[in-house]
Amino acid sequence: MKHALTAVLERNTTFTADFATEPYEAGWATEARWFVKTLALEGELRLVTQVSPDGLHWCDDDETPEQVVTEAGLVSWRVREFGHWLRLRAHLDGGDPQAKILIYLALKS
Repeated sequence: MKHALTAVLERNTTFTADFATEPYEAGWATEARWFVKTLALEGELRLVTQVSPDGLHWCDDDETPEQVVTEAGLVSWRVREFGHWLRLRAHLDGGDPQAKILIYLALKS
């Protein structure tokens, strides 16, 4: 039997500086997909998938391209062969950057 789970990592959160989501253990999953809904954005939001063997030490996923968000809306991308832990690293750029977002991580085995 297949398993599926969607984790809500951020809900209507407003960020004004760079941030990373809380780590999510996903070693049981064979597929992962990020969904980032930007409700409001001043500046530019850059999102990078990060992977970890233990949830403590992180590196950028070399197989998943950086996502660049320049306006409100929904973006999504898949991640494969990610090991055990996932999180997003975000960089806000611009004069007085601000982003109000929702972040979901959808997983399937």
